Amino acid sequence: MTIRTQTPLDPERHAQARARAADLGVSLAEYMRRLVEQDVARPPRTVDRSVVFDLGGGAPTDISADKDRLIAEAVAASGASGDGYAKR
Repeated sequence: MTIRTQTPLDPERHAQARARAADLGVSLAEYMRRLVEQDVARPPRTVDRSVVFDLGGGAPTDISADKDRLIAEAVAASGASGDGYAKR
């Protein structure tokens, strides 16, 4: 059993989708069914948490105790002067 679905598209996107379906030799409906099937069948993405949590390159720091030094290092590394303006 199938369920009939209506999907509003702006005219330009509709024309592009019809042209792509024609390139593939299928109807617009079949093209859209294939897109949905590909998306739904795709395995869920996994997130590499080390991208967020493994930013440091050295020993662990105590941010509460070292915040002034760490902020100063970050400002110096960014090229900012500390007053909100970049060094010239």
